[in-house]
Amino acid sequence: MNIEYKTKNAWLLLDRSEVMNFSEQYKQFITACKTEREVVETVKENAIKRGYVDLFSSEYNSNNFLAINNKKNIFIFKKGKAPLEKGINFIVAHIDSPRVDIKQNPLYEGFDVAMFKTHYYGGIKKYQWVTLPLALHGVIMLKDGKELSVSIGESNEDPVFVISDLLPHLARKQMEKPVKEAIVGESLDPIVGSIPIEDEKEKNRFKKYILNLLHKEYGIVEEDFISSELTLVPAGPARDVGFDRSVLTGYGHDDKVCAYTAYQALFNANDLEKSAMILLMDKEEIGSDGITGSQSDFLEYAIEKYIKLKGIKELSAREVLHNSSCLSADVNAALDPLYRDVFEEQNSAIFGHGIVITKFTGSGGKYSSSDASAELVYKVRSLLNENNVPWQVGELGKVDIGGGGTIAKFMAKRGIETIDAGPALLSMHAPFELASKADIYSSYLAYKSFIEKFE
Repeated sequence: MNIEYKTKNAWLLLDRSEVMNFSEQYKQFITACKTEREVVETVKENAIKRGYVDLFSSEYNSNNFLAINNKKNIFIFKKGKAPLEKGINFIVAHIDSPRVDIKQNPLYEGFDVAMFKTHYYGGIKKYQWVTLPLALHGVIMLKDGKELSVSIGESNEDPVFVISDLLPHLARKQMEKPVKEAIVGESLDPIVGSIPIEDEKEKNRFKKYILNLLHKEYGIVEEDFISSELTLVPAGPARDVGFDRSVLTGYGHDDKVCAYTAYQALFNANDLEKSAMILLMDKEEIGSDGITGSQSDFLEYAIEKYIKLKGIKELSAREVLHNSSCLSADVNAALDPLYRDVFEEQNSAIFGHGIVITKFTGSGGKYSSSDASAELVYKVRSLLNENNVPWQVGELGKVDIGGGGTIAKFMAKRGIETIDAGPALLSMHAPFELASKADIYSSYLAYKSFIEKFE
């Protein structure tokens, strides 16, 4: 009997062909789905193909449903053998990622260059977003009420958008500043054009050229930007990293890696004891507020709707929630050998050692944390061991240095016993994050085991 706790590299425990095949499918997903709306639409299409029915449609007649909230949340429910009053096994992930959003009145010109004004979203290092090819994604509600979907910069034929930076020859003062101050938020404005209209009497010749072009190509007038949701994300596909292709780099691993592995686990799960539900949420990166954030009551609304449609008398959504369990599926930080001084090595996750179980989050003295009970940690630990899933424990950096929050506390607030579980990343919140393919597949196996067997 081994009395010491030691983790193993997941590549030594898993079938490598299964790891690689699964990661190829995930690579396609993360390349195609860079915004919340794109994730929701993709998951919806996949769920419908598998027989899931919209809970709010007039045709609802199934035990398995999907529920969509404002095109930025989607829930997928699969009924288990136990009655609903026994609770639900939830896996909740978020599908928003740090990015640069376009303001509502964005277009302007200066020194013969047309640009967009922006407002960054979530926790970014601003200097990482300059001189990078960016793609424009989102929707515009046009003056006539039509919805225009936008995706420019992803194909080789598309233009991209770039935020300029100061040349080193003139950047002495800039480079003397702290990194946090070297690039300011109001400087994250991308170049969108530099051709003027021919009329020399026109005051804003470069802005007017862009407006004319947008109107000709898409029917856009300037006022339409007010009713738009446009965002800049890194352009291009996810890519393999390393001679051995063991790592995947792409935009939005945090937290689309958990979203993908969770919903695939539900689709492939069989013989469920308890009912299971995948919740894919918005706004986690800015506090989970708003109508599509985890603090909204859409979850309670969906469960109440299901109870009513099934005619289950004297059962409340609150009772269901208080008998439920949840994996807050979110990423952690892998111990980076280049920056090991900020990590407490004994309690940090190791890249490639499987899914990370995080008992508590928060910062400093565990502020703003959901702290899972010893009993829940034991149940999850035992489940993963029994199903031969590579796993480890981890926390986010040294006590007085690290910290961060997840959706866990908002699920726990509903009376659901909750613990964080997800893969560890390198370069978290960077335009291109790094994930071990072994950790991606380990997360899928962990979520599938939880859905099928957790009681």
